[in-house]
Amino acid sequence: MSDEGLQRARDKMAAEGVDPVAIEVFSHYYRLVESGETGMIPESTIDPLEMDALADVDVPEDVAVDAIGRTVVIKLNGGLGTSMGLDRAKSLLEVSDGLTFLDVIARQVLAVRRRYGVRLPLLFMNSFRTREDTIAALAPYLDGEGGVGSGVGGLADTDLPLDFLQNKEPRLLADDLTPVEWPADPALEWCPPGHGDLYTALYGGGAGLLDTMLEAGFTQVFVANSDNLGAVPDPRVAGWFASSGAPFAIEAVRRTANDRKGGHFARRRTDGRIVLRETAQTLPEDAEALGDLSRHRFASTNNLWFDLAAMKSELDRRDGVLGLAMIKNVKTVDPADPDTAEVIQIESAMGAAIEVFEGATTIEVGRDRFVPVKTTNELLLLRSDCYDLDDDAVLHQVPEQVPFIDLDKPYKLLAGFEQRFPAGAPSLRSARSLRVQGDWRFGADVVVTGDTVVGEPGSSGTIEDGTRLGA
Repeated sequence: MSDEGLQRARDKMAAEGVDPVAIEVFSHYYRLVESGETGMIPESTIDPLEMDALADVDVPEDVAVDAIGRTVVIKLNGGLGTSMGLDRAKSLLEVSDGLTFLDVIARQVLAVRRRYGVRLPLLFMNSFRTREDTIAALAPYLDGEGGVGSGVGGLADTDLPLDFLQNKEPRLLADDLTPVEWPADPALEWCPPGHGDLYTALYGGGAGLLDTMLEAGFTQVFVANSDNLGAVPDPRVAGWFASSGAPFAIEAVRRTANDRKGGHFARRRTDGRIVLRETAQTLPEDAEALGDLSRHRFASTNNLWFDLAAMKSELDRRDGVLGLAMIKNVKTVDPADPDTAEVIQIESAMGAAIEVFEGATTIEVGRDRFVPVKTTNELLLLRSDCYDLDDDAVLHQVPEQVPFIDLDKPYKLLAGFEQRFPAGAPSLRSARSLRVQGDWRFGADVVVTGDTVVGEPGSSGTIEDGTRLGA
């Protein structure tokens, strides 16, 4: 059935207008799934990775400015924030002083352009679900408005588009690997291929964006998630990468308790290449090693840099199929109904490209370059006084270390979260941790200090205005 399943999937993608290169990439992964490949990276095949720190690297200012002037910025913006109960682009969420993720990103780029007199194009990789809202939200910035000042012009670039689309692929029935059919909601028949699709989307589509960037005189690309406002296009990091001679690099941070369940860098024993092991690629028996912060010390920020010519050459050599490590996700057709059929989503992570390129590298950066928002725990931190936003829209972490946040189930979805913090986030800059158990509504001007636990499982109540919690 699998040969028929692959052909049906290919036909479905072609009928939908999916780029031929993306269809070949999907076919590559389909064959891996068919052969029983799991994408797992056993602990026995890797060693911990050590690396240099950006703080110890000398980057002359002229080198930094020259490098940022040859850089294109890409923000991954396909996420809907479904884990927080959203059904639109997560980047439309308010984060500070009435500004959304998109506002902050646009202002950061315009500020760097103005300060250094560089072109610095900004592109968003949208999905078919986020494109329309994103373009509408960015409209005030296209002609230099948006409260930042025109500087060296508006956000739009003369040679490059403001956005390009992530590809999509069919979800496969787990029992026979045929494309799922779901007439009740045809959108559930499709899924994104993971952010590893970045390279396919840039290479294919007839847009030839890699070629366009090279023809316009750019030499390197900086990529980051739109929900990480610490990922400012920094000239110093750009200069470090340009001077390194590496074809590909990823910024890394020291793992903390908040990263214990997340992916990490390692070095593969067979060939010495750097690999990025995601949680979904970790065997159950290796869960303890995954969480060992003293063994695997570095996590990916998903802030990555690549040399345009090197990327184009490698994609040409491989006919557009980089062959990134596969991530096999098993879900149900309808995520809200666990009794619906099991489906497979084939994905890849863009950071996995680090093992494709000889000479790829990593650099340790400060935690200020990694402020991701995947959950309401992290959104509370970002909205709190643990961070200040300066006139260039750059986030500054106030305490030396941000507290650990653990909110109970009523806070997990955005609607419930907003109802329970109607006056905004409490002060957290003097806290080491905040655990909220049960269902509590926080008043205005609440201050959290030290290690604080609010309530107990099943409890509820109100934290009155001006309450001081903790020692």
